Amino acid sequence: MVDSVRGPDPLPDIRRVEFSDIGAVFRRGLRDFLRAPWFGIFFSAVYVAGGIVLFKVYTAAGQQWWLAPVVLGFPLIAPFAAVGLYEVSRRIETGEPLGWGDVLSVVFAQRDRQIPAMAAVVIVIFLFWVFIAHALFALFIGLRAFTSGLDFTSLFLSGNGPILLLVGSVIGACFASVLFAVTVCGLPLLLEKEIDFVTAMIHSTRAVLDNLRVMALWGIVIAGLLFLGMLPMFLGLFVVLPILGHATWHMYRRLMGPD
Repeated sequence: MVDSVRGPDPLPDIRRVEFSDIGAVFRRGLRDFLRAPWFGIFFSAVYVAGGIVLFKVYTAAGQQWWLAPVVLGFPLIAPFAAVGLYEVSRRIETGEPLGWGDVLSVVFAQRDRQIPAMAAVVIVIFLFWVFIAHALFALFIGLRAFTSGLDFTSLFLSGNGPILLLVGSVIGACFASVLFAVTVCGLPLLLEKEIDFVTAMIHSTRAVLDNLRVMALWGIVIAGLLFLGMLPMFLGLFVVLPILGHATWHMYRRLMGPD
């Protein structure tokens, strides 16, 4: 919660970024990951384990088709794996200690601030996306998809399957774009500043709109790398998530540097 005595912190000015900044922040993200790899592996482990469990559960139940909305929705919730990585990058930047207690204490302290409120918004949107995906399956494939245990590939590559994939991908991209806009700078802002989550989301969206072409490409890069990281049984996320998390902190710095 924002300190009612001190009041909210002033918002940083929004700067312009260039296409060349994408490569620069990615290199800095890789540098931070190599500097402190175990933090990245630790914060990514929950997502990797969750992905593997979901894959096993749906495969055992003969409902592999449910993996599609989960995979498409993954970029909606992935930014929260990065909150701890933002703190690691911030500490590398300022030269502060990188002990586990130092980093985890800051992460756990967020439960009393504004990040859980933003997390609630993201979870609601993610659940709404799952509901929409469920409705799309019923509309294009029919209720038989939920009970017949159809083969995964034949389900999506025959009949209305390709249309379902196209429409679902477009709608999923719209959901992802909205959450990308509100979180790409909103989460780092909440970690660094004492402001409310609505203000953080609005300021983050303004930064994206002011740099629309560059940030659109950055969002595509993030989504593409996340999907690639999920291909080998989600194990690629052990590398992809940390690099992207650190890189996003550096993109935030270029958009909203220190006062």
